[in-house]
Amino acid sequence: MKEAGAILLVACYELGHQPLAVAWPAAFLERRGYRPALLDVSVEPFDADKVRGARLVAISVPMHTALRLGVAFAERARAVNPTCHIAFYGLYASLNAEYLLKHAAGSVLSGEVEDALVALAQTLETERRSLPAPGTILKKLEFAVPSRTQLPSLKKYAHVERDGRLELAGYVEASRGCKHLCRHCPIPPVYGGRFFVVPPDVVLADIRQQVDAGAAHITFGDPDFLNGPGHALAVARALHAELPSVTFDFTAKVEHLLKQRARLPELADLGCAFIITAAESLSDTVLANLAKGHTRADILAALHAVRAAGIALRPTWVPFTPWTTLDDYRELLHFVEAHALIDAIDPVQFSIRLLVPPGSLLLESPAMRPFLGPLVEDAFYYRWTHPDPRMERLATDVAALVARAVDAREDAAATFNRIRGLADAAAGASPRPDVVLPPERTRPPRLTEPWFC
Repeated sequence: MKEAGAILLVACYELGHQPLAVAWPAAFLERRGYRPALLDVSVEPFDADKVRGARLVAISVPMHTALRLGVAFAERARAVNPTCHIAFYGLYASLNAEYLLKHAAGSVLSGEVEDALVALAQTLETERRSLPAPGTILKKLEFAVPSRTQLPSLKKYAHVERDGRLELAGYVEASRGCKHLCRHCPIPPVYGGRFFVVPPDVVLADIRQQVDAGAAHITFGDPDFLNGPGHALAVARALHAELPSVTFDFTAKVEHLLKQRARLPELADLGCAFIITAAESLSDTVLANLAKGHTRADILAALHAVRAAGIALRPTWVPFTPWTTLDDYRELLHFVEAHALIDAIDPVQFSIRLLVPPGSLLLESPAMRPFLGPLVEDAFYYRWTHPDPRMERLATDVAALVARAVDAREDAAATFNRIRGLADAAAGASPRPDVVLPPERTRPPRLTEPWFC
């Protein structure tokens, strides 16, 4: 058995889930005799003793928010332990490799990284040098069951809210990567249209250990659960056969929901409570520029298909892009009201601004070029400017309004009405009467941590 604590795996933020991105590497390391320490700084304080004892500090950065927090953590870690080797891994590691290697890291890894982290740990045992970096690994792994024993209790993370109750929620992945190439997504620059399935027995073992810890609901966090529909359905069937009271949710593209609409009723019967889909926009121009693979009409068709199966649909949006007009934004709000989606959309979704990180496929898009500004290097995105100053002001105002509403735990309908008021004022239109929803209404199920990246 290797020295305990010589490797520290750090999670910074994973959308309120118990961090699989450190639980999986921990399992691979333990399989090779290592005894890594784990730390999730989204729910745990900075632990100087764990950092001080580590030869390798590996920081998971699967999303932009995690990267910003991870760089701050690395600075503190370096102050406590100047000789440790710091590695960043995850989608946003390779996208920002140039900055990270210059300012924060000795190694940068992305893709299917677990074996590479083991190799890095082995290298550092014998030599004070790093693996070649940046490194993107796209090879099939022999998956181990994630090691979660050192992580904080599920009580510390997002819960599922349904029928007025809060219940513990677990998180697994049945596949990684994605076969699609949406231009604004951070996955295509890393995976290049490839995805890898996780053996069903590994997924079920991970679900089982979280249910044993109290989870009543499971999120399938795959970038798209229906990339491999046969595999997804096999996993869902196995889950329901063994644990019939456990419900689940997953994320899928609009086009996959339409292609697999015949399977939606069975997924409902197997316990699917809701589906997240990245609708992004109702503008066909915006959708084409993002290469989303669906249209406005497809969004409506998917909504009807999912609801007809008895499943709640929770669409997510990127309402502020260079091509979104003020009329588009107001039409989005009208659509949400007309199709009874106010309670199905976390208000933060109305504030999301298109993020263009280094390495983004958008940087190659002629449609993006006229609006693109410089790279804000230490914030990890390219600045862009909307051609309509009203939209720039509205984006700022909506973001501030939503932040205050979240702090005040404001009802979603009240926040929606105030956002619509801002949009109408920006357009110089007369304010419309508030939407009034019954305070005791039945809301669709949701996770208590909003989905955004």
